[in-house]
Amino acid sequence: MRAVATLLLSVLAFAPPVALTALGAVVSERAGVINLGLEGMMRFGAFFGAWAALASGSVVIGLCGGAAGGLAAGLLLAALAIWARADQIVAGIGLNLLALGVCTFLLERGLSVFGGVTDPVPMLPSLAIGTWGQIGVPTVALMLLLPVLVTWAYARLPLGLRLRAVGELPRAVATAGLSVARLRFLAVGLSGALAGLGGALLPLAILGRYEDRMPAGQGFIALAALVFGKWSPLGALGAALFFAAAEGLQLSLGLSFPTLAASIPKGFFLAFPYALTLALLAGFIGKARPPAADGVPYDPEAR
Repeated sequence: MRAVATLLLSVLAFAPPVALTALGAVVSERAGVINLGLEGMMRFGAFFGAWAALASGSVVIGLCGGAAGGLAAGLLLAALAIWARADQIVAGIGLNLLALGVCTFLLERGLSVFGGVTDPVPMLPSLAIGTWGQIGVPTVALMLLLPVLVTWAYARLPLGLRLRAVGELPRAVATAGLSVARLRFLAVGLSGALAGLGGALLPLAILGRYEDRMPAGQGFIALAALVFGKWSPLGALGAALFFAAAEGLQLSLGLSFPTLAASIPKGFFLAFPYALTLALLAGFIGKARPPAADGVPYDPEAR
């Protein structure tokens, strides 16, 4: 019972950053723009979230700073992919490298106190569940509520229907008198803001400080959650919870079965979520169907 409770609490602690980032990936790719820059958007969100929280002393301002950092990165990706019609895969990888360089430079110049780590930052409140652990109520609420809202928007709101349509039949959207570029720009900007918010949760809800290795590959796990969840907001949420269970396995075993956990090499636990990601992608990449126009630049003059 203790092992199950500890695992559930660890899932609820580790899942929100990946779940919000995966939701951002859904918003972007359902509108027809491949987003491989999730890792960089999360890094910008984590850094600027920690910076804003340290500067203001407010965790709310920190979250806004993280979302703004991700939004800026999303708009940059949108400009490259939509206006410049750059290769979307190359643009996303370039954004990841840009975030690594910029955040490392700024960390060393201003925020780092020792070894690429900042001072402790304000954290979101958490609720203690007996002796088993703590749960961040605001982060869990965001994780569960936002995918439901996006699903409802896709089904009911005109804007949601347009964002879906622009990823499937962009020429039909243009024929209806709507701007494909503007809709896609909006989607990628929202994607960046969600990924930045997810990144900001790493220092503000989980670790309590920013480290130069953040987000440590979680943006790529969010991309895998997108595919595993079949480009669906609720599917991506379920996949994020699944991956978080793999990440929380070490904590659960360590608290409930310390002897067993000590006998397993630590590297196994570190590699397990990523190995699981590769295995699931290998099994599902041919079965999940992306939006028809995902990754296809729209040329209004093409026939």
